[in-house]
Amino acid sequence: MIRKVLTAALAASVLVAGTASAQSFPNKPIKLIVPFAPAGTTDIVARIVADQLGKELGQPVIVENRAGGGGSIGANEVAKAAPDGYTIGVATVSTMAVNPAANPKIPYNNLTDFIPVTNLAAVPNLLAINPSVPAKDMKEFVELLKKNPTKYSFATSGTAGIGHMMGELFLTATNTDMVHIPYKGAGPAVLDVIGGQVPVLFDNMPSSKAHIEAGKLRLIAVAAPTRLPYFPNTPTFAELKMPEVNDPAWYGLVVPAKTPKDIVDKINAAAVKAVNNPAVKEKLAQQGADPVGNTPAQFAAQIKVEFEKMKALVIKKNIKLD
Repeated sequence: MIRKVLTAALAASVLVAGTASAQSFPNKPIKLIVPFAPAGTTDIVARIVADQLGKELGQPVIVENRAGGGGSIGANEVAKAAPDGYTIGVATVSTMAVNPAANPKIPYNNLTDFIPVTNLAAVPNLLAINPSVPAKDMKEFVELLKKNPTKYSFATSGTAGIGHMMGELFLTATNTDMVHIPYKGAGPAVLDVIGGQVPVLFDNMPSSKAHIEAGKLRLIAVAAPTRLPYFPNTPTFAELKMPEVNDPAWYGLVVPAKTPKDIVDKINAAAVKAVNNPAVKEKLAQQGADPVGNTPAQFAAQIKVEFEKMKALVIKKNIKLD
């Protein structure tokens, strides 16, 4: 009898503690780790959402960049953080699918070390070139590469990042060859392509859109379901008979494993409200991003599907990265 009373009391105390944790959270600023350098797409999406997310949660959400390792350095910091909701990470195709599939020495488990919170936004990917490259469209660009094997190089946000894998898929689809130049984020990669240090870029739309509109980059193709309304004359990779290169990117939120469910749900609810805020939606649209805001379960399913796809690609292409 005494044991039953104690068990009931313990259960009640756990329930009250769990409720209290949700009610009191957050009572201090929250850190949002961006696993890439400033000015890249991940950073842009994070900063657009962070301010409104902080307003929804009632505490500042402070963005901190932790670049390197194709996003694995920042992702690992999130994985190893205290599971209390005060450290959130931006999850990308690179950190949650490509890097784990291609890098056997990655310091975290993408499926067990995190709890997915929500997918914030879907973003088109792209192939762009420095205007000095003598090609105006895909046909001329591929012909140029075939006439000059290994002469050209392509910049991406980092080794084992989504841009890198996109570049490898493109080279296979076109039977061409270029040298990969990895950077610690899309921002510095874009700047070097604009400056002419590297002629070709595989990137996400937000970090390149303004430079394309300004004529500093020449857009060749986009990875998106349909042509983009703001670049209607640019074909998709699917139109160009390269469907394997036509996958857009996504950017979501994750927290460390063992973060209480009530806190995860609270962050999810705030994030969904944030991305559906009219001002945030407008800012995302200006960058070429579409708001998503799904459930933790839906985002977890997206991550798993993308991870399986990338594992198959790594095996097929015999890609080995460490």
